[in-house]
Amino acid sequence: MPNTSPELTCDVAIIGAGTAGLAAERNARRNGARTLLIDETFSGTTCASVGCMPSKLLIAAAHAAHAVRQASVFGIAAEPKIDGDAVMARVQRERDAFVAGVCDSLDKLPDGVKVQARAHFIDATTLRLDDGRTVTAKAIVIATGSYPNIPDTFDAVRDRVLTNETIFELPTLPGSVGVIGAGPIGLELAQALVRLGVETMVFDQSPGLAALKDEKVSAALHTILAKELPIHLEMKLKAEPDSDGVRLSWSGEQSGSRRFDYLLVATGRPPRLKDLGLETTGITLDDHGTPVFDRTTMQCGDAPIFIAGDADHDRTVLGEASAEGMIAGRNAASFPDVTPGPRMVPLAIMFTDPSVAVIGDITPDDQDGIVIGEASYEDQGRAKVMARNAGLIRFYAEAGTGRLTGATMAAPGVEHSAHLIAWAIQQGRTATDLLDMPFYHPTLEEGLKPALRAICKAVSAPVPADRDDGFTAGA
Repeated sequence: MPNTSPELTCDVAIIGAGTAGLAAERNARRNGARTLLIDETFSGTTCASVGCMPSKLLIAAAHAAHAVRQASVFGIAAEPKIDGDAVMARVQRERDAFVAGVCDSLDKLPDGVKVQARAHFIDATTLRLDDGRTVTAKAIVIATGSYPNIPDTFDAVRDRVLTNETIFELPTLPGSVGVIGAGPIGLELAQALVRLGVETMVFDQSPGLAALKDEKVSAALHTILAKELPIHLEMKLKAEPDSDGVRLSWSGEQSGSRRFDYLLVATGRPPRLKDLGLETTGITLDDHGTPVFDRTTMQCGDAPIFIAGDADHDRTVLGEASAEGMIAGRNAASFPDVTPGPRMVPLAIMFTDPSVAVIGDITPDDQDGIVIGEASYEDQGRAKVMARNAGLIRFYAEAGTGRLTGATMAAPGVEHSAHLIAWAIQQGRTATDLLDMPFYHPTLEEGLKPALRAICKAVSAPVPADRDDGFTAGA
């Protein structure tokens, strides 16, 4: 039954019913706390409704079209006939099923836990709701998520601007789209659209792709993706209405202008913290207005306030949101007794083709004390069989020991092999340790071996004998 009392009290109040908020509520309740979960809409998580799942549904359709188009490589003549209405209908149908699953779990919460309202802080332990009620809690978890950023540059054409929160609502595929932002969201959707027959171009003011710190991998990825769609980096943009579309002009090393049906603006997702009243809480905010917090406890300073998920703008992926919610919920329930929680090795994956993975905290920017092993997939055996032989992987390791510390990978199948590397890093494994593990032939995973061997050579570590049939060309 809904709780309509003008003054609500609980042990832990959670603002936001996304992945992080749900994990926080669940773990606070498991630890004996009386909880309230506050959300404006209870419309499902970002992942299910506008993020991970609908984007992968569109990408899956694009992969199918691309596979048909590429069939001639294998001597099979084919050309896809793309039904834009049907593509978007499936995206929406399956997306709605994922959202329904989340909503079913919300319906199973104990009576009185859900509070549908918008909240803002009065002080560190008190919230005012937009329906006039107040909530007093011993501790509060901020899990308000993020929102798509639309720069002022596009104010004049906002009626033709799409974001990841609106593109999946289109009834059919558009004829042309200019994608603003060469980050993971922009690149994933741009490649999917062009493979589905949509005229697509990508623009960004930055010099690299997907914010990759490894410039060599970024350059390799750029070369691969540019074969499918134009990518213009370090560009200044101007957008103006053009009949029933938008005219985008760009300038930089190159300049040009063309009309698009829509602009897909994917220029980041800032934390949803505006009008939350954080200035009343006494907690320290950074230059962007985000609470300063402890990554191991999710606590904001010494206050009874915790933060989790995209709201903290730290590791903005679903697995981390869930982990942060668990830590925040547990510590909020036990406040003032707060204990650090274990954090996973950072792992981020972009679902372009080839897929991209960034693992660990160590990058080429940290040159002191690390060695780098790299491997190209241009001559990799299994990739050549599949006509997908393109890409580059780079592993980082301690110079003295060969212990793996990170990796940047852009190659076929790395959405899978990245997990193996992340697990190895979290377990403190060396390159020698991994080479002493089984590698089946012929697989894409064999493409990891040259990079691992390079690290072994750089640190003068032993290289175990290959456990295959002796065929090593392009491994």
